[in-house]
Amino acid sequence: MKKAIITGITGQDGSYLAEILLKKNYEVHGIKRRTSLINTKRIDHIYQEPDLTNRNFFLHYGELTDFGSILSIIQNVQPDEIYNLGAQSHVAVSFDEPEYTSDVNALGTLRILEAIKSLKLIDKVKFYQASSSELFGGSIEIPQNENTKFYPKSPYAISKLFAYWMTINYRESYGLFASNGILFNHESPRRGETFVTSKIIKGLLNFKKNNKILYLGNLSAKRDWGHAREYMNAAWNILQHDTPEDFCIGSEKQYSVKQFVELVAKKIGININWKGNGLEEIAIDSHNNTVVAVNERYLRPSEVDNLIADTSKAKKLLKWDYDFNIEDLIEEMIDYELQK
Repeated sequence: MKKAIITGITGQDGSYLAEILLKKNYEVHGIKRRTSLINTKRIDHIYQEPDLTNRNFFLHYGELTDFGSILSIIQNVQPDEIYNLGAQSHVAVSFDEPEYTSDVNALGTLRILEAIKSLKLIDKVKFYQASSSELFGGSIEIPQNENTKFYPKSPYAISKLFAYWMTINYRESYGLFASNGILFNHESPRRGETFVTSKIIKGLLNFKKNNKILYLGNLSAKRDWGHAREYMNAAWNILQHDTPEDFCIGSEKQYSVKQFVELVAKKIGININWKGNGLEEIAIDSHNNTVVAVNERYLRPSEVDNLIADTSKAKKLLKWDYDFNIEDLIEEMIDYELQK
């Protein structure tokens, strides 16, 4: 039975990956931060009591900012695979907390890699680093692939760029099986409520119920949105490849924030029309009520305008393809909120 460690186990991606690995008969070890609040709702359905015999799912307290805890967990588990999904993953927050973001995302990755080397597990462990399409940031090349020049435009993206290159450095310097999955935006019913797709769905449902305006930032930003579950299947495939390599993972389809709003509004029965431009742009319903408005506080200091994946390499080498429709993704997210 293979053993895998997942950092960020309580997050959207970690919960889906844990499900995938458990179905593949892995022994899964998740690392979670110790907090005063219970934050395991995404994995409660797969949680196993500590006194259960023959269990294959374990939780460990650890911090990516604490080398000692990372070293201890890896030493005790002796994993075959490590998936580093843990991060301060909110781009907007990274402008307010650049030092913390860098400590977790950049140095956190380095701590895992150095723990693997220090424990002499280079020849045993395969390492997956969750990279991000935000690395491309202001790139003028459309679409983006593994050879596209990086142009990070946020502390989050810069911290992820450090982690990306450090992963490659340990691969080339020490022979570690270490790969980057450059994942474009991926969503699901488990997406955190401060991320724009979840915010739009919750906000429009709230408008329908309470007539409360939804405030957003850059409506023109274009993104390649896919389902997190499918992308976690790709992450597993990356570590099963014969050689360690880096792959772009996305849907190869693109929608603006405004288009995403329109798709959600149509699904839940709100007819909207747009008026104005820039900061004055609003969406109004058939009764002339303002449904969506732009608020300057949600604009980033440096905007990323245009991201879309070219996944030719993943299709060819991993035999991975994405065929999940964005409307099905939106419907799944809406249904989840309505059931709540």
